[in-house]
This record gives sequence, structure tokens and C-alpha cells, in this order.
Amino acid sequence: MILIGENINIMSHTIGPAMKGRDPGPIQELARDEASAGVDYLDLNIGPARKAGDELMEWVVSTVQAATDKPLSLDTTNPVAMEAGLKASKTKALINSIAPARVDEELPMVQKYGAAMIGLLWGLDGMPRDANERALIAVDLIYKANEAGVPNEDIWIDPIASPVSVEINQVKACLEFMGMLAEIAPGCKSTVGLSNISNGTPAALRPYLNRTYLIMLMRYGLYSAIVDAFDAELIKIARGEMPHIASLVHRVMDGDRPDPASLSEEETKYLKTVRVLAGESLYSHSWLEI
Repeated sequence: MILIGENINIMSHTIGPAMKGRDPGPIQELARDEASAGVDYLDLNIGPARKAGDELMEWVVSTVQAATDKPLSLDTTNPVAMEAGLKASKTKALINSIAPARVDEELPMVQKYGAAMIGLLWGLDGMPRDANERALIAVDLIYKANEAGVPNEDIWIDPIASPVSVEINQVKACLEFMGMLAEIAPGCKSTVGLSNISNGTPAALRPYLNRTYLIMLMRYGLYSAIVDAFDAELIKIARGEMPHIASLVHRVMDGDRPDPASLSEEETKYLKTVRVLAGESLYSHSWLEI
């Protein structure tokens, strides 16, 4: 699985000031640490960057490339800043992301700069309601990308993970759509902003939701995920190094109901978490204690 480290983000208490002050030190240190942690891409999130976004993105790309040769995922809603980052990138960059609202501005950049793209299934009316609406948005987005000369192999579809603490039906719809993707979009890849699933959850509990949802999405062939580069257990799961946990989660998804008394404490936590993410148990901050 391809892992994209999410940590270089302008919202960070250390990285945000470093970006604004053009201080390369903290950014380069974090880039090297992410690369050492084992991710495949580094996501550079500069936010909307409405003022001088092009200059900022070019600087961030150059700063990171001076510290590591990992390929980059360029993350901004500012098309001018996006193009500046694509120009500065020395490797095949990943545009994160292109949604229907920005398709006309950004699709030409994919072919022009030899990039790949994340197709974000955020419709013109906002969050898709279910798996079928995600499919409709995906088909339309892929059709337009193909018309612009972008092959399916360079399109990574993001069905949008949303917080389990807010709406379980959206969590289930994302999984359902993942089971449809290979049929409706042959050759396209998939990705997901994994940490979204645990937004609103106490920090100490977030990794269990992130890891378990990753395993559930892997059941449907997830190609990539945007992740916390420093969750070592999550990276082990993605690399196939915890097959007993993955097998447990997949068995529960398939209807198995193991006796908690037969499981280790760690296995029990994953059992309880997959039940919450599958909608079989109600989410609360104390789901691991119940």
C-alpha cells in the first residue's frame, strides 16, 4: 500500500509558523523524519493560501526537496499555488485534490506537468449522501479527466472518510463505495484521508479508529491512504506485518462473532472498534471500555 504522510501541514503549531516565516529547519526535519518512518509520499498542505500562495508553495516544495527525494503530494485549494508547486517538483507529483468545483481549472495541469491526481468526490452540492451518489460523481469526474487526456492509472479516487462520531451512515457508505470502485472505474487507484474517521475523538483513542478503518478499507483493495506518518502500528498494518489483526477485522466484517474471552486485550480493542465502524455498536468516547 502507498502511504502519504500528512504531517507537513500549515495548521501545525510548529510547521505553520515555519511556513509563514520561511524557516526551513522544522519543515526539513519533519520531512526527513516522515521519510524515515516509512511513508512513500509527503503531503505538503499549505491550505487555501490566498495571499502569495504560489510563492509559498514553490518555497515549501524546494525546501522539502532539499531534505528528501520522496515524491510529493501537493495539497491546496488555490490553483495558482498548485501550479507553482507542480513547476517546482522534481518528481511526478500528486495533485491533492481535484473536486468537481475545480475540475476546469486544475485538470489541464495533470497532463501539462505529467502529474497524477486525487479525484475528491465532494460534489457541487457538498458531501455525497451515499455510495451511489459517490459513484455518480466519480464517473463524471473520471470521464472529464479522460477527455483531458488523463489515463485512469493516474487517477486516485478519494470517496471521503468522515468522522464516525458524527454520522455512521457516511462511514458505511465510504466502505460500500470502495467495493464498487473497481467495477465502475477499471484501472483507477483509490486513496482516503484516513485521519478524518477519528476527528472529534480523544487523541489517545484516535489510532484505533484509524487503524481499524484502514483494515476495513483494505478488504476492498484500498491502494493508498493519507496517514499520520508516526503511527508505527498503522504502518505495520499497511505493510502486512500484523496479519492476525487484519484477519480478525475481516472475519468480523464477514459475520464472524468471536468470543471476546478467547482474544487478547489488543485483539478485543480491534473487535470492539470494527463493530463501531460497521454500525453494529453505537459510538461513544468509551467504546473500548464497554
